[in-house]
Amino acid sequence: MKTPGASFFEWQRQFGSEIDCLNHLKHMRWPIGFICPRCSCEHSYQLATRDVYECSQCHKQTSITADTLFHGSRIPLAKWFWAIYFLGSDKGSISALRLSKLIEVNWRTARLILSKLRTAMGHRDSLYRLSGIIEIDDALVGGKRKGKRGRGAAGKTPVLVAVESKGKGAGFIAMQAVDSVCHEAVKDFVTRHLNAQQEVHTDGFPALNIIDNTQQHEARVTPSELVDEWLPWVHIAIGNLKAFLLGTFHGVSGKYLQEYLGEFCYRFNRRKMEKEIPNRLLKLAIIHAPVHSY
Repeated sequence: MKTPGASFFEWQRQFGSEIDCLNHLKHMRWPIGFICPRCSCEHSYQLATRDVYECSQCHKQTSITADTLFHGSRIPLAKWFWAIYFLGSDKGSISALRLSKLIEVNWRTARLILSKLRTAMGHRDSLYRLSGIIEIDDALVGGKRKGKRGRGAAGKTPVLVAVESKGKGAGFIAMQAVDSVCHEAVKDFVTRHLNAQQEVHTDGFPALNIIDNTQQHEARVTPSELVDEWLPWVHIAIGNLKAFLLGTFHGVSGKYLQEYLGEFCYRFNRRKMEKEIPNRLLKLAIIHAPVHSY
């Protein structure tokens, strides 16, 4: 089902107050009325002092935000909804500092909101499996340091990248930060993100040979001047990722890198429906299990 697009003024009109956000959340969670998560009873009454519903049968109390991404949050829903809009509507993403100014919270609160949303984005795309002709390569992400360049460079985090090749364009992509590009890491990446027995192209790096076990793997040791002919779309994806990280965040540490990879893939895989992303992200926040802060 197609998700409606969202403009700034439409979002402002629809979610202009806390009550608007609560009513929308209630409608999305219980479109035909309250259903108790414990006993499935459809009858309840609302406690006057809180936004909590008590089941008439088993007396379990359930808040509107329970078991969603907003679970246990003291941040007003209106600020959450606007954070979702700003994150979803800007294809270059948004930094915690900028978001903190836009929704008037401190940097730590803005960072927490973005962390939970990016984690949910990554979880959503982890459900997909790539198929068809797939290009796989690795990249190094991190700040500039003197010394060795390329594989084995110090101070950088390796990232495995897979892209569906659709001839004149790229299909879906998947990215995963790893400690090192080794057989174990590659095997885990392929298991998580690829259907079995797909046609996979790589550059002949020995650690990628493990792909032979589950895929139709073709590896070519390719000169640098010809590598873009053999693996065109995965290199474009890697270039776009680095521009994305440097443009908004000026680099990302290894600790949080997977969050940003999850956001980048979520956006890339929905690049043909950019205007729908805020509403899709809002739905995701409502159906996603709570993400614990750290």
